[in-house]
Amino acid sequence: MNHLHTFYEFFAGGGMARAGLGEGWKCLFANDFSEMKARTYIENWGGDHFICGDVARVETSQLPGQPDLIWASFPCQDLSLAGSYRGLGDAASEVMTRSGTFWPFWGLVTRLREEGRGPRIIVLENVIGALTSREGRDFEAICEALRTGGYRYGAAVMDANHFVPQSRPRVFFIAVDEALPIPAFLHGGEADPFWHPAVLSGAHARLSSVTKDQWLWWRMPAPAQRNIGFIDVIEEKPTGCRWHSKAETDRLLAMMTPLHLAKIEQAKASGRKSVGGVYKRTRTDAAGVKRQRAEVRFDDTAGCLRTPAGGSSRQLIIVVEGKSVRSRLLSSREAARLMGLPDAYKLPPRYNDAYHVSGDGVCVPVVRYLASTLLEPILSPEVRRPNSMAA
Repeated sequence: MNHLHTFYEFFAGGGMARAGLGEGWKCLFANDFSEMKARTYIENWGGDHFICGDVARVETSQLPGQPDLIWASFPCQDLSLAGSYRGLGDAASEVMTRSGTFWPFWGLVTRLREEGRGPRIIVLENVIGALTSREGRDFEAICEALRTGGYRYGAAVMDANHFVPQSRPRVFFIAVDEALPIPAFLHGGEADPFWHPAVLSGAHARLSSVTKDQWLWWRMPAPAQRNIGFIDVIEEKPTGCRWHSKAETDRLLAMMTPLHLAKIEQAKASGRKSVGGVYKRTRTDAAGVKRQRAEVRFDDTAGCLRTPAGGSSRQLIIVVEGKSVRSRLLSSREAARLMGLPDAYKLPPRYNDAYHVSGDGVCVPVVRYLASTLLEPILSPEVRRPNSMAA
């Protein structure tokens, strides 16, 4: 296989960015702190280029060559409600948040550039909370790091729902070495609401004028309508879990408010098989009492996969067909499918581990789309303007 481009993958998890980049890319180095994720990565991709351990202990001497791309899906917990929005912290702080591992990672990038081996492109992926955590200071810190590091950069919010039946908006920072020419059709002078919603435009507006100097509004065509529905990922014989008993399903239904029970009745009346995603959430009732509620959605889209370690319950499904109502946990294979992983991908044998690998990952088709519409045109020696992006 003649690989066109090379990359490093930090915070690699099960290698889902690698899966999305595809066979035209060669991974020179990968790293993750979790031993479970490391085993999963190595089982799927091999381990000759993988180091399991703290990114702060990785040395540039362990990083071979000069990559075209560095991909980093750094920990998101402290940029979200689950981590109380503690944020990235200070680069010089002795107290490191989980999301604060960004700083030792960035130190590696800085040292690579000092050695003349800096990546041509950097992609950073995280939750939408990265735009607003600590009143926008984390967003500005990331942008300023990219600017002072010698990169032109911008960001895009990409929702996995455009590609798979899962609601999963994420922010992607895409930074390009300031010495590398960027085709004019790949960026514009103003935000595109499809990729740059108000929360991103607002975060950009709060940047200092100096930090804005190297900002680019990336241009990508809108993706085609997805051709896979929630029902298409469901297993009749689930992997790693079982169908609930009637009593268990009845208890789940009893946790629903009239609004959500009405959705069940509408699904029964539709005359077709319907699949809904369910999350248990704590809600305050009219009397001011907090109660655990089950909330269902029948919009052909699963809720965002989260892991119990991230402070959320695991997702359940309800399958309604005529008068029949069945429920269970989302299976580990279904979770992987919702992330765009093929069934040939080897999951950990334990349910919680398999769910964790998927829930902490990056959606594979999103990576592929970003690579095909932006990263590869930037890196290709001869770039042709796609018809779909014509002015």
